[in-house]
Amino acid sequence: MLTEEVRALLKKPLIARMSVIDPDGYPHTVPVWFGLDGNDLVIISVRDTRKVDYLQVNPKGAVVIGGDDGTGYLFKGVFTIEPDNGWTRRLTELYEAPDKVDALVEEWLPLGMIVLRMKIARVLKVA
Repeated sequence: MLTEEVRALLKKPLIARMSVIDPDGYPHTVPVWFGLDGNDLVIISVRDTRKVDYLQVNPKGAVVIGGDDGTGYLFKGVFTIEPDNGWTRRLTELYEAPDKVDALVEEWLPLGMIVLRMKIARVLKVA
């Protein structure tokens, strides 16, 4: 399902847009950092956020990555909520300057960082 072109895009530190469904049936879309773990997308989050609350009711969601240069993808799938297990550090190392990583991780870990893992069900190219 994930072609080499898709995998190449997923290795870049781009800001993704994650959408979940709120209680009124509307999309709730937020910018997020992401990583690739095998064939799954992983997103770090503070536990106490609306997106996490909404996923606990309805685990289906979508993530859009890229698109600015004509190469982008929409990923649809089901999310699970997992312990952090080091993803906060890995993604911070990918997205931030090395001299900022330790301070940011130290600041965020007490907030209850978790991983939102998307099992990708469908990939669509967007322009």
